Amino acid sequence: MEVKNLLPEFLRVIPYSTIFIMLLAFAISLVTMLLNRKFVDRRLISEWQREIEKWNAEKELAKRTGDKKLMARVKKREVQIMQMRAKISGQQMKTTLVTFVPLLIIWWVLTYFYGLEPVAFIPLFWQKTPLSFFYWYPICSFFFNFVLSRVFNVEMGLGAKM
Repeated sequence: MEVKNLLPEFLRVIPYSTIFIMLLAFAISLVTMLLNRKFVDRRLISEWQREIEKWNAEKELAKRTGDKKLMARVKKREVQIMQMRAKISGQQMKTTLVTFVPLLIIWWVLTYFYGLEPVAFIPLFWQKTPLSFFYWYPICSFFFNFVLSRVFNVEMGLGAKM
């Protein structure tokens, strides 16, 4: 079966393509947020981030004041802080590992299906500007990720304050 025939033909026509891509972006963002909530220990990450922030403040104080004892104490914990940062990244990679390949496949199929044909129009400079899937999906995805991250209280991006 050819990729172009995987979806009904009416989904190529605006406004159906616009709505379909919005719903798809919402669904993918929702699944990603739910997986993030299930697999990532936010409490633990928050605790580690507070510890890293405290260490950074001590490091800055030691640099500013030239306190050698404080700097020695800061240097002593540097390896432990680096391990915490690695653990934070590992926690946050869990969701990425689960969702990356399916997202690539969806992106490839829909990019092939829609090509460079307009799937949405936005008002830009007092005129109707057409957008292809390549532009419309990321706009929808960023919007829904932002909204859902607020709803589910999940930080966007890495979230680690390093």
